[in-house]
Parts: sequence; C-alpha cells; structure tokens
Amino acid sequence: MISVHSQDDRLTVAGRGAWTSEYADELEQAVNDTAHSYAKPKDVEIDLASVERMDTFGALLLERLRRSWVGAGIEPKVVGLAPRYRVLLDELARMGHEPVPPKRRHEGILERFGHEVVNAAKDALSLLNFVGATVAALLRVVARPRSFRFTSMVNQVDRVGFRAVPIILLITFLIGCILAQQGIFNFRRFGADIYVVDMVGVLVLRELGVLIVSIMIAGRSGSAYTAELGSMRMREEIDALRVMGFDPIEVLVVPRILALVIALPLLTFIGSMSAIFGAGLVSWGYGGITPDVFLDRLKLAIDLDQFKVGMYKAPFMAATIGLVACMEGLRVGGSAESLGEHTTASVVKAIFLVIVMDGVFAMFFAAIDM
Repeated sequence: MISVHSQDDRLTVAGRGAWTSEYADELEQAVNDTAHSYAKPKDVEIDLASVERMDTFGALLLERLRRSWVGAGIEPKVVGLAPRYRVLLDELARMGHEPVPPKRRHEGILERFGHEVVNAAKDALSLLNFVGATVAALLRVVARPRSFRFTSMVNQVDRVGFRAVPIILLITFLIGCILAQQGIFNFRRFGADIYVVDMVGVLVLRELGVLIVSIMIAGRSGSAYTAELGSMRMREEIDALRVMGFDPIEVLVVPRILALVIALPLLTFIGSMSAIFGAGLVSWGYGGITPDVFLDRLKLAIDLDQFKVGMYKAPFMAATIGLVACMEGLRVGGSAESLGEHTTASVVKAIFLVIVMDGVFAMFFAAIDM
C-alpha cells in the first residue's frame, strides 16, 4: 500500500495498488503509521505512479496524509497521479480552505432604511422593464393574431375565473353581512338604521367589492402564477422555449394577464352582488329592513356611476396582479427556497400595489366628481 524511502532528510512516499474502500483498514493504518513515524521531514515527495485505482476514500486518506505534513510547515509534492484522479484530489484539497465570509456589519436604522429604499427602486425599475416587455409582446400578438395562444387563455380564464367563483361568493357575502350588522348596530343609536343601505351600496360598489376580490385573486391566482412560472424556470423549461425560438413572455405571460383582465371584472360584479345580497339578508333579519324597503333605498342611494367606478378599476388591478406575479415567477432561481421567497414577494407586492392603486383611483374619481 505504502512504501517509504528516506535519504538526507528527503522523504519519498510511494503508493501502490488499489486505494479504495475495500482496503480501508489497511490503508488507514498505513497512513497513520507513516504520518506518525515521519512527522517532521525537510522535504516530502508523494509518488502515486503505481496506484492502480482510487476512490473517494483513498483520496481522502491521501489528503489526510498530505495535510499532516502541511500542518508542520512542509508542502509535499504529489507526482505520478493519473489525470482521472487529479480532479478528485484537487477538490478534496480545496475543501476546508474556502474563504470565510466576513461577518455582517450591524446596520443602523437609517442605513437599513436606505437599503430598503434602493431595493424598492430596483423592484420598481424591474417592474417597469417587465411592463415594457409585456406590452411589446402584446403588440406582436396583435400584429400576428395567429400566434396568440387562445386555448391557453381560455384555460386560464377557467382556472382564475370560474373556479374562483365559490370562494369569492362566500367571502364577499360574509363581508356584506358584517358591514350591514356593524352599520345597523352603530346607526341605531341615532335612529338612522335605513342609512346602512346607503353605506353598503356605496362602499361595496365603489371600493370594497373590487378591493376584496383583487386581494383574494392576488393571494389565490397571483401566487399560482408565480409558482407555475418559477417551477418551469427551475426545470429549465423557459430556457428550452428560448432555445426553440419562442418568447416566454408571449407564450406564458400574455395569456395569463389577459385571462386575469377578463376574469377579474366578472368576479368583481359577482362579488359585489353577493355582498349586497348578504347585507340585505342581515338588514332584514337584524335591522328589520324588509327586502322591498332595502331595494327602494338602494335605488335612491346609488346610481350607475357608483357601479362604473368599481368596474373601471378592475382591469387595471388585474393587469397589476398578473404583471407582478409573472415577473416574480420569472425571477425564481434554482432552489425551492427561491421559489418560496418569490411567491411570498409576489403576493405581498401585488396586494400593496392594489391598495395603492385603489387610493390613486379614489383621488382621481373624486377630482372629476364621479
């Protein structure tokens, strides 16, 4: 296994035979004896020309022997190693010598705030670039209608639209019930129970209907978009599309965004009607406002503009949710951790932008007296 020749404080260690796990006991004993018997030579040469086979175990023992002399300030010279084993030995020699990352310096509040501002600016710029790429892809689809994946869009409308109807109906119904109950409970102190109809009608049609539905779609469908595209990126399917000459944004992103733009206004209408229906039931059972009185008061409290405001917002919120979700999906790295991080970021960013957009629309419609 090992033969040692010493001359004038020059040590030559020759390995021979098979350095594999089959001979583990003999190899380990020979390595330990050599390192112990010749602890401080002046010069060491390790000749491996006679080694017939070597596996990871043999390479590990050889590296242990080499490091025993390196620790004493001697750098052994390895000669005669077959080229097919050089990579294995180099990798083992590298292990344990990776540079230690510097300790992270504690950041102050202002410094951390500055970093977050810079990161937010970078995210905004990335979103703007992605919007441009999506618009360009959409224009190419308009110029070449036959290239549009209509079947894919219909499938996405079914997934994000029709399959979301039950949960949208349930949640908006409960929201309407809660609004009516709280409104009646507080208005009753002033003998103004009937004004709960005005409150529910305006809030649901202008603000809460589209806002609640958008937040739910961001959590339900936005996260699904990010997870789907992220998984495709991890499996290198998106790279395969590029290799085949397809634009991933045109093939994957445009149908999903158009599906959301179609589905969200429909879900907003369904959710608003469900919320008003729930408010009507609670008003009848809890406030004593009969359905006839509720509907008559609702006709007086709202007009078509109230309905239009909510419906005008829906396509813009749908596009925002789709853009953020698809962008985060295409930014996923090669690990499951990255997929989870970007899915979470997708939902958080989409909900934040939806709420900000709702506030901007509220100021805009107030400015035009609508």
